[in-house]
Amino acid sequence: MKRRRTYSLVAASAAVALVLSACTTGGDDEETKSGDDTNTSSEENGGDDEGSTDGAPEGTVSFTTGGDEYAGYNNLLSSTYSTGNSVVNDRMMTGFGYFDASGEWVNGTDLGSYEMVSEDPLTVEYTINEEAVYQGGTTITCEDYYMDWVTQNPQWILDGQEEATGEAGPLFDHVSGSDTYAIPVAAGPDCEAGDRSFTIEYSEPNPDWELVVSGALPSHVMAEKLGMSKEELFEALKNEDFEVAQKLAEEWNNWYSPNPGELPPIEETPSFGPFTYLEGGWEAGQYITLVPNPDWWGEAPGVEELVFRMIAPEGQLQALDNQDVNVIEPQGTQDALDTLEGMSGIVILTGPTMIWEHVDYNWAEGSVFSDANGGFELREAFAYCVPREEIVEKLVRPLDEETEVLNLREYFPSDPNYDAVVEQAYDGRYDEVDIEKAKELVEASGVENPTVRLGYSAPNQRRADTVALIQSSCAEAGITVEDIGSSDFFAPGGALDTGNYDAALFAWSGSGQIVSGANIYTTTGQQNYHAWSNETVDEQWNRVQTSLDEEVWLEAKTEIETVLWDELFGLPLYVHPGIVAHTEGLQNVERNLTQSGVVWNAEEWTW
Repeated sequence: MKRRRTYSLVAASAAVALVLSACTTGGDDEETKSGDDTNTSSEENGGDDEGSTDGAPEGTVSFTTGGDEYAGYNNLLSSTYSTGNSVVNDRMMTGFGYFDASGEWVNGTDLGSYEMVSEDPLTVEYTINEEAVYQGGTTITCEDYYMDWVTQNPQWILDGQEEATGEAGPLFDHVSGSDTYAIPVAAGPDCEAGDRSFTIEYSEPNPDWELVVSGALPSHVMAEKLGMSKEELFEALKNEDFEVAQKLAEEWNNWYSPNPGELPPIEETPSFGPFTYLEGGWEAGQYITLVPNPDWWGEAPGVEELVFRMIAPEGQLQALDNQDVNVIEPQGTQDALDTLEGMSGIVILTGPTMIWEHVDYNWAEGSVFSDANGGFELREAFAYCVPREEIVEKLVRPLDEETEVLNLREYFPSDPNYDAVVEQAYDGRYDEVDIEKAKELVEASGVENPTVRLGYSAPNQRRADTVALIQSSCAEAGITVEDIGSSDFFAPGGALDTGNYDAALFAWSGSGQIVSGANIYTTTGQQNYHAWSNETVDEQWNRVQTSLDEEVWLEAKTEIETVLWDELFGLPLYVHPGIVAHTEGLQNVERNLTQSGVVWNAEEWTW
């Protein structure tokens, strides 16, 4: 028996932005906007009765995070920070807030909560639950949060690096840049040793202030490695002892698992969430198993074992049918849905996500779209021949009939301000294919028989089909579209990295940040892959980044969207449909619209 439920998208906020960590594991090859990302649920339930996690946990649940190998405990390193790694570690590491199933940010967890105590200067007080401990019994206190701040490379660390090495740069290999938290909160968390609360004060407004501080890795583990007590390490860092910081960085930067299958002792990787590692529970390339944390102070998980199996996207449907896994979140395609509907004993959950597809132009000199070559005329010709409505109708609407062509980048169709921003920013000229207009613009560009190299991460059937539709349509306008999709398109040394492409087809994965789009659309943005630069856009993003006023965000982002359309940064296509499927009888499985994915509430899963 199958039960399929379809839910509509609930708006995340008035100004939904997006957040990057790395390619997610669902096989869509989407990326998430860079920033500090940091999950109670509702009606979406696998069974007819409400599940419960009361009483002792029972049974085992297996989920697949994709085919990538687990990287280790410290998820904040540049080499370990990925959605695939986070889905495991987030079960062991609790923060002060979470994105619920609809994408709404919620303040307050078993770890504690926070409160803005002043808007000018922006000051936030965090309170840690009196019962909160790391596995093994060490209390979670402000010292842990002070170390967390130091590892994000505050100014005294950067100055020490310059004096020691001659180069100003980070000492700690933290995925977040210093400008996010460490430098704007110049004095660090204000607290004394042993405090269960701390206060941070920003030197300027931060629209995403609620997401900046999350769970803190245990400072007592690092202190022990340095032959110090937790309190001694805290005092050394407060006194800006750079020699101690250097020793700390050496340990912190290597706080992961370089040998797949080998877990460090639990004393070095203590959980502060509902699950923890099962001793000997990591089989390299196969699975990693979590079990309930014996020192967890919150509600006990609903199962005895949570197994994360490493299965490539193309094998996940068969794995569910074979009951090798109990929960999957495959790419939302018609083929996947058809296959799932042919299975028995499963529940299918469908609906939209906060992942959106787009084609971005390469503005660099070697591209046919650069101002030195075909320029705006050829970009516009391509926009007139890309069949956005046909792409949605044929490839997406069969899975979610409510899907419409997306016309913005910073707002979803269900956001309250979406229609108003579209009305001001975009006149609809590219809604329908206009081959004659495209032909005129090709001629005006001065490029004879233009070829557009359109790349994406392959294999990906929906993207291959998208390119085929674009090829067919644009050929009528005299534009040859070359499919250069490859498995290494996004890899170091690949086409995106070397600039050997004219347009890129991929997706951004969203989760509610306000300012993360700056990483994509500003001149110096870390994810500005395409050599785009616009002074007005830079100025408007600066307005967003330095204000706490939602009206300022809306006004600035409307201007940003207007310029992105006027200059043709790229073409938004659609919001991705989502699919979750799970074994019948498993309760409380619930889709999450953000990059947290279905595993966001795995501690509530129960048979």
